[in-house]
Amino acid sequence: MSEAHPPGTYPAVVVGSGPGGLQASYSLSRLGIEHAVLSSDPAPGGMFRSFPFFQRLITWTKPFAPAERGSRAYGRYDWNSLVADEPAHAAPVWELMDGTSYFPSRAEMEGAMVAFAERAGVAVRYGCTWEATRREDDGGFTVVTTDGEYRCRVVVFAVGMTEAWTPPVPGLDACPHYVETAAPKAYEGKDVFIVGKRNSGFELADGLLASARRIVLGSPRPARLSVIAHSTAAARARYLQPYEDHVLGGGTLVLDAAIERVERTGSGYRVVAKGTTIPHDWTFDVDHVIAATGFATPMRDLPDLGVATFYQGGRLPAQTPYWESTTVPGIYFGGSITQGSIGLKKYGVPSNSSAVHGFRYNARVMAEHIARTHFGIQPTRRRLEAGALVPLLLSEMAGAPELWNQQSYLCRVVTASPEAGLTDEGILPLADFVDAPGRDAVGVTLETDDTGDIHPALYLRRDGTVTEQVLPGNPLLDFETAEHRAQLAAAVSWLTG
Repeated sequence: MSEAHPPGTYPAVVVGSGPGGLQASYSLSRLGIEHAVLSSDPAPGGMFRSFPFFQRLITWTKPFAPAERGSRAYGRYDWNSLVADEPAHAAPVWELMDGTSYFPSRAEMEGAMVAFAERAGVAVRYGCTWEATRREDDGGFTVVTTDGEYRCRVVVFAVGMTEAWTPPVPGLDACPHYVETAAPKAYEGKDVFIVGKRNSGFELADGLLASARRIVLGSPRPARLSVIAHSTAAARARYLQPYEDHVLGGGTLVLDAAIERVERTGSGYRVVAKGTTIPHDWTFDVDHVIAATGFATPMRDLPDLGVATFYQGGRLPAQTPYWESTTVPGIYFGGSITQGSIGLKKYGVPSNSSAVHGFRYNARVMAEHIARTHFGIQPTRRRLEAGALVPLLLSEMAGAPELWNQQSYLCRVVTASPEAGLTDEGILPLADFVDAPGRDAVGVTLETDDTGDIHPALYLRRDGTVTEQVLPGNPLLDFETAEHRAQLAAAVSWLTG
């Protein structure tokens, strides 16, 4: 047990010491909001203390990139480090990487989380397990833990999607889940059926290609490669070797099939499935079945407090654009759980909130929202001269990591009013900008359309009506050209005129 944050009353409580909890705590501290951080783990790192099973992440950190290391723009090329306002607080993952890959190892990622907590001074009460939650008459909450009770006005649950989840397929619950996967040697020369075709499914298949005799990956929906290329919500290119093995006839099969039941057959299993994209009845007799079917948020008693959930029986809490429970104000979510705030999902591409390079920016925006909404702390906003508007937006289009990593999800906003003139509002959720009323404003984001073209998009709010204007893409991803400048200046001229 850590000596930090003894039980008592705090303005806010953060539950979790993975990257989501660490980033949320850091962001709250920078705004002067006192809070306690509680974690059942013995040290920072969250799931990175144990996973991914085959040790190599699917998100990149490029030690050398077109942007200067340590700069804000470098975050576009470093998807794994937490973000800090002061260079001395940062603990970039590249410092720990051995140079063999730009995908860091699990151990390197865990080490970076430990270093960030130390450098940034994120104090955590370790070995303190969240057990229950009460809603008090004054609108606050009591977080019940193994160390005692914590009273607070706001609580942020950054506990990850850490509960192994298995769909209600007859017999599948008796099969090992991803978290119970054995060492590769146990599958040597064996036939393996992996239920699931997303991150964990392709990761296991990739890791077992050199061991298993035959691998079958099965799930109802096809692997959408156009979405995979732009999202961490599905397996990225680093895990597509099993798909290549399937295409080239190497022994791996990637099937669109609904699993109807799994039966034990002596020392093995029988998987009965029905084809989806191509109707067919399939039966597979295999040596091993692994349920790579994902994870759920550990909700404990939050649904009893009224916290609404959704997605396959409640795997995620329903959230506002600011990652607050839609049904219980004052309860927020951090880290990978923020994928429950869906956003616009343009062209079918989800946010990157399931990964560090997305939710680290969510945490900053959420902390400012908590400060403003619950504690009356107004973050400093910069006034702009009219001539500074177009250069600012061009610069954001060209290199803002928040916009590149959270396309069509986060946007840079500038508002305008006769009294205040132009005000740089910083990074905000695009869904809130589009749906919520407000002053005349422009929001800029980036997006990738269904042809794979990456381009800036402007959202213009004028007299309460929001319109969208797409700016052209560029083969060199250069959005500071004369053409972009001219189109942008024309689009926002009414704000400065």
